[in-house]
Amino acid sequence: MEKIVSKTNARVKKWAKYKEKKYRDSDRCFLVEGEHLLEEAIRAKLLDCILVEEGHTYDTGAYPCYEVSSMIMRKLSDSVSGTWLIGVCHMPCPMDFVMGEKVILLDDVQDPGNVGTILRSAYSFGFDTVVLSRHCADVYSDKVIRSTQGALFHMQVIRTDLSQIIDQLKEKKIPVIGTALENASAMSTIEVVDRVALLFGNEGNGVSKELLAKCDETMYIEMHAFESLNVAVAAGIAMYKFRR
Repeated sequence: MEKIVSKTNARVKKWAKYKEKKYRDSDRCFLVEGEHLLEEAIRAKLLDCILVEEGHTYDTGAYPCYEVSSMIMRKLSDSVSGTWLIGVCHMPCPMDFVMGEKVILLDDVQDPGNVGTILRSAYSFGFDTVVLSRHCADVYSDKVIRSTQGALFHMQVIRTDLSQIIDQLKEKKIPVIGTALENASAMSTIEVVDRVALLFGNEGNGVSKELLAKCDETMYIEMHAFESLNVAVAAGIAMYKFRR
């Protein structure tokens, strides 16, 4: 196991850059923290190497492993409570993306916690694909990854133009149901189908009018006292209705 003690080490500098989206995107690499997420990355065959803080041990198997100083671990970690274990991972190849038949569409959902929670709920309720618009929070940021609790590694996830995706879904005869507060049907009246795409919008503005116009149906969640829910909560309720 190679030992690294300097924060100016070339590898450390490269890994530290993965805390920024532009470098994650350019190298198609990202970091995960802690045993659970590292094990999920291994299961998904996305792990490249392992960083273990000095004074700790971990069964690294066949993966390259580096022992790093506590100073380096603090430099690379985003966890408030700290960690002693980090995995360097690569993103799935975009060419391997295959559209599923239970799909979540996110239109400019910007809070990382919301995006991560929606992915976790989607995986829990049997959805196989999540499509994010260009301005959604980055799924490979630390906060999103932690919020997914590993669900990110076991679903088809892509960032692209939602309008084109909706066209593709319609070609496959998969109904697209948008969420809106006006000119929409109560969720309890919507027929539950096996193949479906659910569209959720930005925390402040909801789903764009252009995308709502392309939906097969629009729905709202019946409630009292408030007009709307947090998008992650609303998504969870809707996904439960259409769960597999």
